[in-house]
Amino acid sequence: MAPWFLDLVEITVRSLIVSVSAVIIASALGIPLGAWLAVTRFKARRILVAVLNAFMGLPPVVVGLVLYLLLSRSGPFGVLELLFTTWAMVLAQVIIVLPLVASLAHQVVRDLWAQYRDLLLSLGATRRQRMGVLIWDARRSLLTAMLAGFGRAVGEVGAILIVGGNIDHLTRVLTTAITLEVSKGNLWFAVALGAVLISISLLISVSLHMLTRAERTRPW
Repeated sequence: MAPWFLDLVEITVRSLIVSVSAVIIASALGIPLGAWLAVTRFKARRILVAVLNAFMGLPPVVVGLVLYLLLSRSGPFGVLELLFTTWAMVLAQVIIVLPLVASLAHQVVRDLWAQYRDLLLSLGATRRQRMGVLIWDARRSLLTAMLAGFGRAVGEVGAILIVGGNIDHLTRVLTTAITLEVSKGNLWFAVALGAVLISISLLISVSLHMLTRAERTRPW
């Protein structure tokens, strides 16, 4: 088998592992956070929601720069030796995806809470029970939010280039590999990598469309 094909497979698999791991972690944190903000009332709630929405547009290169400073040998977490590893790349993508997933989860659960608030309160449901019921009821929309987060993660380049270093056979992923191959003049390999990335993006778009259509045509 051709070496370039093996490199293509390796880079693609690493990209998927990093992005899927980041989305799972971000969703495990972001969905409960969004649901909690939807069903809980406190003074700073609106401010926290506004900050969360603002972080949806957080520049990835800034995330990468901050993480680099924190994880470098002279930084406070340098002893962990995470810089230029896949763990640093996952962490960067978690920070980027978390606000998106949490904000979308908050919007979805907030709408359901407005519909079922009186019913759940009359049944004496605890806050945790309310969140569990609403999250389960909104599972299709939340899955859509997770796919949107994956789409942003897999196409990200700035942060993971800074904290990952684009090291061959270690931290090189699709986006950073495309950047490198273009700079080297290996356009044919860059095109092959781009085709894989576009295929993944198209698969995400089709999945989002199908899920959205299912939400409109099927009862929850």
